[in-house]
Order: sequence, then structure tokens, then C-alpha cells
Amino acid sequence: MRIIRDYTFIDPEDRGASVAIGNFDGVHLGHQSVIDLARKGDGPLGVLTFEPHPREYFAPDAPPFRLMGHEARANRLAKLGVERLYELNFNAALASLTPEEFARNVIADGLGLTHVVVGADFCFGKGRAGNSADLKRFGQDLGFDVTIATLLEGDDGQVSSTAIRDALSEGRPRDAAAMLGHWHRIDGPVIGGEQRGRDLGYPTANMSIEGLHPPRFGVYAVLVDVLDGPHRGHYHGAASLGTRPMFQGEVPNIETFLFDFSGDLYGADLSVALVEYLRPEETFDSLEAFIAQMDADCDRARAILAAI
Repeated sequence: MRIIRDYTFIDPEDRGASVAIGNFDGVHLGHQSVIDLARKGDGPLGVLTFEPHPREYFAPDAPPFRLMGHEARANRLAKLGVERLYELNFNAALASLTPEEFARNVIADGLGLTHVVVGADFCFGKGRAGNSADLKRFGQDLGFDVTIATLLEGDDGQVSSTAIRDALSEGRPRDAAAMLGHWHRIDGPVIGGEQRGRDLGYPTANMSIEGLHPPRFGVYAVLVDVLDGPHRGHYHGAASLGTRPMFQGEVPNIETFLFDFSGDLYGADLSVALVEYLRPEETFDSLEAFIAQMDADCDRARAILAAI
């Protein structure tokens, strides 16, 4: 997959794509259905998205809401067979374009797209003034086809990033996975910790969740992919997500214990999939009680993961 970030300088081989447009946070089943419609066009299969997310650009101090970072999004899109990722820098110049200017300058003249697919609720241009019907009209004038995708409905209503965030906030990772079409994952490098887990017999791989929507704090059964290094592979485990109240932690993170693993993971890239919520965060009267609870958590997680 080729990643293009500047629509004003395009190699000829990156023009003429059939593209799905959107933010694609989570790359859920609704997003995947839009991408599938783009497969029907001529030329390379592409996705047009923005970085930073426009919501981050306009409200930089708002609480984190993203389900995944841009690298995880790119990896997920590559797995779906996307050949061109137009990850445009969302800045003041791009935000100031009127809907017609966006259609002309970016889609037609800049990227030379032949076919674009958008959801029925798609809005674009300065002040989100343009809608999917406007884009279809501009396409007729400017020479690109437009397909408007109907919104995907799941068992409990519309599949959306908002509904997935709600499920994760409520400790329902399986419901989130049903809308995503895959487990919700937290990706990133292993960072240094205080090594308390090692002293307790439960060494953990610590990862930051900065910038991401925080799922419900507590303990989870997890699937772990070590993506690089000598221990690359797939593992089962249990993870604690939150602020470590037993040790007066402040900054939320995720600490993952890999079952039947021995080795050093510092600096390795991990992908931790949340499978089932086991219990909320809590404090204990003694380290012995804390360790007994971790034993019970791991036993339960092993049983859950063995049944997948």
C-alpha cells in the first residue's frame, strides 16, 4: 500500500483511483462496506482520509476519542487490500476549502480520482457545508463518479464509531468487536514501567493509551500479538487497563501479562486485543490478597481465551 499525504504533488501511478472517503476511525464494518463499494470502480483501490482527525484539529483540548492511531488505521486498511491511502494533512488551508473547491482542487485536479464512495451522512468542505448529494452533483461536472453508500445497520442499530466507543466505555468489548468485524486493539511500543509486576510474579508489558478513547478501566482477557523482535508471535494474556489504584497510579495505561512467556519485550511493538471484561479496578488490603485475585483473573482469562 502506498501512502500519499500531499494532494498537490501526485505521481501519475497514484492518480485514477477508486476511493472511499471518510475518517475510518476503527475501520468498522460500516467503513468496510464503503470500501467494498469502492472496489467496483476502475483503477487502484484507495481510501481518502485526514490526519489529524478533523475533530482533533478543531477541538485539540477535548478528551481523547480515537479508537486507533493513524498507523494502526493504515495497517488495518492494508489488510483489507487498500492500495492507495491518501492520508491528507488536515490543516487551515484544507479546512478553508468550500465544498466545490474540495471537489475540484482535491478530488478532481489534485488526486485525479475516477470514482468516490461516501456514506449517506457524509459532509465536507468549510463548515461541513457540503453533503453527499452536493458531491454527486460536483462529480457530474468535474468528471468523477460518486456512489452514496447506505448506512450499515447492526443487530442493535446503526454501526458507528460512536456506538463502538459506548460499548467499550461500558466494558462490552465483544459488542464492540461485533460492530468492528475484529477485536478492538490497542497498539504501540512497550514502555518502561516500575517493574512491580515482576516482583509479584506477574511481569507485564506496559503501553501508553495516550490519545485514544479509554475503554472501561479494569482487567481484561486479551489476545496479544508481538509484532517484531525475537519473541514475535501470538499469545494469550490478561491485562489491567487504568490508573493502578493499588499503587496510586495517575496516568492511564495498559499493563499486559502474557501467559507462558519468558523474555524481554521493552521496545517491541504489541497489539493487544480486548476480548472480555473481567472486573473493575480495585484496591486490596494486602499484597497477598492482590496476588490471589490476579491468580483468579488469569485462571478465568485462560478459560475464556481457550474457548475462542
